[in-house]
Amino acid sequence: MKRKLGALEKVDADLPNLQHKIRNDSSSYQDDFLNQYSQYSSLYELFLSSPTTTDDAGLVRLRDLIDFVSHVADCYPAITTGFASDLTRLLELHHATLEAELRDKIVTSLVLLRRKEVIDSTNLLNTLWPLLISTPSKSLRALLFQKILSDLRNSNSKSTNHKLNKNVQTICYNIIASDPSSPKGLWAVKLTRELWRRQVWSDAKAVSIMEIAALSQDAKVVAGGVRFFLGGDQEREEAADEDSDEEGGIDMRQLKHQAGINKKSAKRDKDLRAAAAKVKRKQKKKNAPHPLNFSALHLLHDPQGFAEKLFAQHLQPSQPKVRLNLEQKLLVLNLVSRLVGLHKLTLIPLYSYFIKFLTPRQPSVTGFLASLAQATHSLVPPDVLDPLVQKIANEFVSEAAGSEVASAGLNGIREVCVRQPLAMNETLLQDLVQYRKSKDKGVQMAARGLLSLYREVGAEMLRKRDRGRDAALKLRSKDGDGGLERRFGQVEEGGIEGLDLLEKWKEEQGLDEAEDEAKGWENWDAESDDSESSGGWVNVESDGEEIDVSDSEDEKEKEAKLAEKRKVAEAEAVNEAIVTETAATPTDADAASRATGSLEPEAALKREEQRISTLATTRILTPADLAKLAELRQNAAITASLPSAKRRKLAQQASAAAQARHADDAVTASDIAGLAKFSHKTTREEKVAMARGERPDENGRFGAAGNDHRSTTARRKEKKASEGKSTTNKEKARKKNFLMMLGKAKRKGKMSLVDRGKVLKAHVDRGKRGGRRGNIG
Repeated sequence: MKRKLGALEKVDADLPNLQHKIRNDSSSYQDDFLNQYSQYSSLYELFLSSPTTTDDAGLVRLRDLIDFVSHVADCYPAITTGFASDLTRLLELHHATLEAELRDKIVTSLVLLRRKEVIDSTNLLNTLWPLLISTPSKSLRALLFQKILSDLRNSNSKSTNHKLNKNVQTICYNIIASDPSSPKGLWAVKLTRELWRRQVWSDAKAVSIMEIAALSQDAKVVAGGVRFFLGGDQEREEAADEDSDEEGGIDMRQLKHQAGINKKSAKRDKDLRAAAAKVKRKQKKKNAPHPLNFSALHLLHDPQGFAEKLFAQHLQPSQPKVRLNLEQKLLVLNLVSRLVGLHKLTLIPLYSYFIKFLTPRQPSVTGFLASLAQATHSLVPPDVLDPLVQKIANEFVSEAAGSEVASAGLNGIREVCVRQPLAMNETLLQDLVQYRKSKDKGVQMAARGLLSLYREVGAEMLRKRDRGRDAALKLRSKDGDGGLERRFGQVEEGGIEGLDLLEKWKEEQGLDEAEDEAKGWENWDAESDDSESSGGWVNVESDGEEIDVSDSEDEKEKEAKLAEKRKVAEAEAVNEAIVTETAATPTDADAASRATGSLEPEAALKREEQRISTLATTRILTPADLAKLAELRQNAAITASLPSAKRRKLAQQASAAAQARHADDAVTASDIAGLAKFSHKTTREEKVAMARGERPDENGRFGAAGNDHRSTTARRKEKKASEGKSTTNKEKARKKNFLMMLGKAKRKGKMSLVDRGKVLKAHVDRGKRGGRRGNIG
């Protein structure tokens, strides 16, 4: 028996050598391959006849032969026609009883045959997908999922394989639709979400798979589908950023320098070529057009029907088909409200659903407030939102409520009113605005945010002393036109924010329009295309009479007069603002009107018309103009006059966050909590920890992480060690054993004056050469 096992080991050791020879010259070693293939066929038949009685040596020999044949099967396609079907049959019949290593080897061999194009992706996926759903082995499921995912990525690497994608998407859809209560659909959800994250699937078919998953009857499948709609797009952006960061941190100059001074080796040469390929791939991606990645919420076929089904199936029924816990229900509610707010859907029963959850005693109440804010838009009737705003004010905002509770309530009301200002009534608004005088920073800033909002959208609802100068002047100009009250369903006129700032900047710079427009189009990305079709503008001569599009003398004179009037109006506006600031008092709002008493309503309207910028209607804004416009908007927001430095800083942060958040972005629970962290009071345990000398960690928690009494030098050394950085020679010398340094110390003490001079001279010479090895000369 030992002799037999030794012979098998010798034969197995020869297989890699024979494989290498066959790859180089297949025709010369065909007889040797036939010998090995006949042994594989014999062992395969023996295993099928008695799979449980095969000894370990036979299994090892069969595994090695399967690996050998799969590597060279493409060299003998006529001989190995039935090899792939043999592996498929073996895997389908005995996957539950196969030895783990042999089973994994069969799976990897099938994938190898697919890479060698012995079989196609459809056959491979039709073999692996049923096993993924039916096998009880956790390790096999992980392996199958990884192989299916990698095969789909490779099939779509060079160009999109529409046929394969459609087949797999149909399979995933049918798994969930055929049995909604089965947990098998979870694998379809995982595969679709991963391929969406890697931008392999980015069409409406993938979205329809997740749509039916969110409407299934299994809690895990529902949660997976809902999480896809809430976070799938963000995961895709993060994955794209990670890929760009990985390929962007390569310094080819440093790598070439290291390759030149270090010892030459095949590994370093291979790494250099791989880095060069990465840089080339990054450059190719940079020059390629940016793909249009639509959000999953925008690719839904019927958002109204999807939102109604989600709400009716998971949130509204008394006897639901699937039982969801509070966290899962909050996810579904978040998705429904996101759909309603994004697509401006009408789902009136949703708002009455919020009533019972709007109380400070409700767990995760900030999540419910955020969902309510997301479900609000300009087409929601104010009568529906008024009871909700009233309940939030009664439950959260009061003198007896805690600072965190009041801050969350005010922020929730503000988020609702940003989207539908008509949800607020005048009496309640004037009451809530008084909380800006609170001693708590979070409540104070939340009330100020509500006040600043209604100074812009509904200043007539505020008391005169709360309106501010700008809002009072706007109301005065509107009164001259008979009042411009906001109405339900009214659509505001479009415009470009801050365009007057750009026009004023151009006037101050004194730029010539023709030169400015020519410079604005320089270095535009569209001109970097080297194709012949994008060679710039083409002069087309008309067949008839020529058309002169240049400005006439009369138009130029009108523009000059308009510019002079605009300058005069701006100077008068500045003088009026100075008079208003000096004359107006906080308790008397009529002082502003007395300071500008000479202004008649008609004059105010004329100045407002003169202030309207005509830049967008007289010329095309260049990319440079748009960039400058964004810069001017930011500077205007920063330099706005504020009472104190702290308030100025907080207002700048709030305005930056509001500008960064798009109208389609979600409202989170942290947005509702607001500045609650400023009103956090230390507990007894925290006070005891602080008395002991402990310091909090990054998250403000006390304990082992925050109890660090080491010196700054010790922390710096630990940080350097964690980053893989080395220490200096002096630090290394301090850690050496004294007996190792004793001889050097004795020699140094006995050195003569001539020897010391030689050492110093050598030290200076080494420094000039650039080190011991010498980089110069």
